[in-house]
This record gives sequence, structure tokens and C-alpha cells, in this order.
Amino acid sequence: MLSSLNRLTSHIQSNDHRLSKTLLTIRSLSTLKRHPNPNLYTTINSLYGNPNRSVVPKLDQWVETGRKVQVSDLQRIIRNLRRRGRYSQALQVSEWMENQGICSLPSDHAVRLDLIGHVHGVESAETYFNSMRDPDRTVKAYGALLNCYVRAGSTIKSLSLVQKMKDMGFLLSHLVYNDLMCLYTKISEHEKVPRLLAEMKANNVSPNNFSYRICLNSYGVRSDIESMERLLEQMENDSDISMDWTTYSVVANHYIKAGLPDKAKVALEKSEQLLSKADGPGYAHLITLHSSLQNKGCMLRLWHLKKTALNRHTNMDYAVMLGSLLKLGEFEEAETLMEMYESSGNNYDFRVPNVLLLGYSQNGEAEKAEAMLRGLVEKGRVAIPSSWSIVAAGYARKNEMTKAVECMKRALTISVDEHCDWSPALDAIASMLHWLGDEGTIDEVEAFVELLKSRIPMNRDMYYALINANVKVGREVDDLVERMKVDKIDVDEKIENERANLYR
Repeated sequence: MLSSLNRLTSHIQSNDHRLSKTLLTIRSLSTLKRHPNPNLYTTINSLYGNPNRSVVPKLDQWVETGRKVQVSDLQRIIRNLRRRGRYSQALQVSEWMENQGICSLPSDHAVRLDLIGHVHGVESAETYFNSMRDPDRTVKAYGALLNCYVRAGSTIKSLSLVQKMKDMGFLLSHLVYNDLMCLYTKISEHEKVPRLLAEMKANNVSPNNFSYRICLNSYGVRSDIESMERLLEQMENDSDISMDWTTYSVVANHYIKAGLPDKAKVALEKSEQLLSKADGPGYAHLITLHSSLQNKGCMLRLWHLKKTALNRHTNMDYAVMLGSLLKLGEFEEAETLMEMYESSGNNYDFRVPNVLLLGYSQNGEAEKAEAMLRGLVEKGRVAIPSSWSIVAAGYARKNEMTKAVECMKRALTISVDEHCDWSPALDAIASMLHWLGDEGTIDEVEAFVELLKSRIPMNRDMYYALINANVKVGREVDDLVERMKVDKIDVDEKIENERANLYR
């Protein structure tokens, strides 16, 4: 069973490893080692690994040491941070540019508007838009505001803004139409997407690949496979369109969901033929789709091809391959792959072993998950809160609540000590709170709730645990009930009955 993966292991171990991360974990120390005299871009690039770290001190330090700041470097930094979802850090760079008086082109304002929407929300984006000078309110600025409205799922504001753009004489580009298509996709009004594609063509606005893909997806989610296939044929015959692997992967995904594996395999073959050798995430995506078809041979082949093409496997690659093997129930091969990751030399990301921890926990092997996690910690790996939370949820599924609560306490403690931006899933803690309320002591309940309060607001389950624990020992709970009302949590019949038991 392990022969294929072991041959792959031997191949990988015989080659030099280069450090890389692509799933929100970016090259850090390796960047500096490759650039002994780094420019501003590579200096800021070394901070990408920590999304909570401010980039401003590095920018200030760069200027204070008398080095020049190139506008192109700053714009490149912002583009890369946006592409990697590091909107807060990208906004820091944009605001730093403004504070330093470095370049204030209308396009810079449009970018900042989009970043403000990502970081602070629609209202802040509107405030910034209204504060902009008229010359800066270009079609790009309107487009950035439209992006904010679409992300928020605001149909009225989106359509109103597009109408205003028409009234002002702006020519609507494919970007505006694509935004509206994304809006209808977001609010699950998929039937409106093809109408927009037809309107684009009627208005002589050429659709791009993304336009077609959104429309293909709109047919797929409605199980209208025939319309999806007709549109795909139109796209293939459009001389202005260069077919790409992503389009065929979208089609393959809908074939899989429709229970058409043979058609899915054909689409995946076409997708792979168009995949650039340097497109690392593309290999990972196709591996995931093949796992849905139980095509382990194709999964391993693509894994091998990725290593051959790019001479490395990123943390994302390992996480995707682990998840795909587990989907096939190949736990032994997943364990072998985890050993490969441990010796890969990659900058360690606990989200990779989390995939195997989750597999164990969902498979009823919470004890194995905990043993693995403790083993990693003993090796000096710094566990993240979600790791212990995964194990806790595994124990909760088995109704081993004492162990579940202890593991969740460790997760909460780490999150507080490390100031992590993490919160436990409500469904994961609900059963633990109810068990504590029924079986735990007042001290145990209060300690657990206190830890939870550092991560999430007080909710009904937390109050129920406290009230139930107090009722058990005859303590009055009127103060707790009043606090519930202050927190705008309805006092249901169950809690009223608990309180009434005290006075019987």
C-alpha cells in the first residue's frame, strides 16, 4: 500500500529542499539569506510570516538609516500583501506612504479605499470615499467602492452605485460586470448571472475568463449541466479567450458533484494540460479534485510532477496532500507523508499537522490525536490553539468530556498567553459547557467560562453552565439572570425553571 508514496519519499529525500510557504505563510529567514543586501521589498517580505506584526517600524527604520524609498517597491509590497490576504499590513504601507508624502496618484487612493473596506468595513470605506478630492474619484475609485459593497453583499448600494457610474458617463468595463456577477453569486441569485453575461455582450463589453467562469459556476450550482457545457463550448470558440486550467477545474468540480466522473476526468485532463509548471497552487487544487474521484494514482503523479517542476513542496502542498489521503482513508500513507514533512526543512506551520489531527479526531481516534500532538510539543514544536481545540472536539464526539474540557482549556490558555487571533467554534464548546453545568463544580465552571470570556462574548450556553452549577449547590442566581438581560440574551423557560427550583 505504501509503495507509491515510499518511492516518492525516496525521490524527495534525494533532492535539496528549498524553504517555501504559500498558504498565508511566506518566506522569512530564507528571504534574507538569499538577499545578503536586501532592498525594501525583500526586507518587508521577511515579515510576511506574521500577519499581526506591523510593517511600519521596518519602513521607518529604512528611512532613518538614510536609504532611498522607491515608489515602485512600495506599490509592489502592497500588491503582494493584498494578493496574500494581508490587508491590514497592506493598509499600513498605504497609510505610511500618505504620511510620508510619497505619491498620491488617484490609483493609490483607489487601492487604499479597497483596503479600508477590507480592514474596517463599508462605512469606513464610504467615509474615505466622501473625503477624497473630486479628481481622485476616478472610475477606479468607484470600482473600489463597488468591491466593498459586493463583499458586504449589499445589493441596493451596489446597483445604486453602478447606476451613478452610468449617469456620470463612465463606461462599464468587464470588471464592473464581474463584480455584479460576484454579488449575485454571493447572495445565491445565480439565475441572474447569465443575464449579466448577455448584457455585457449586448453592450460590446468583452467577457474575460473570469466572466465566463462565474457564469459556468452559476449553471453548475443549479445542476444545469447542459447549459454549462454549451457555455463552455462558446468560451472555447471565443477567439478573444485563451483557455486556462482554472476554467476546466471549475467544470470538473461540477461534474463531480453531478455524479459524472467520466466527464470530470476528461475536464481534469484538459485542466492539467493547461497548467503552468510554475503554478504551485494549481497542482494542489487538481490533487484535491482527484481525491474526490478516489484517483490516488493521479494524486501521487501530480505530487511528483509538482516536485519535479518547482523542486520543492510548500506547506500548502503537504496540507492538501494530507487531506486528500485522509479523504481516501489512507491514514498509514498520511502518517508517512507527515514524517516527510517533519524532515522537509520547511519553516514549520502547525496547520499542516492539524490536518492529520483533524483526521484522527473525526475518525474516533482522539487519543491518537492527543498522543501525536503531545509528541510534537515534546520535540519543541509550538502548538497553536486550534490544535488542542481539534483534539478537544474529538473527545467531545466520543463523550469523553473530562478530556475534552482539559484540551480546550489548553487551547484557550495558549490563545490568551500568545495573544492569538483565534476563537473556538461555538458548537465545539456547547457540549462541554452543558456537561460542566451538569457535572462540574462551581470553581471548574467559573474558571472555564472566564477563559472563554477572553475569546468570545458571554452567550446562553455559558450562562446556563454557571446557573446550573450554582443551582446544584443551592446558590441564588438572580444576579446571573439580570446579567443575561443586560447582555440581551433571552431568559428561556429552562433557565427560569432552574431558578424556580431554588425556592421550592
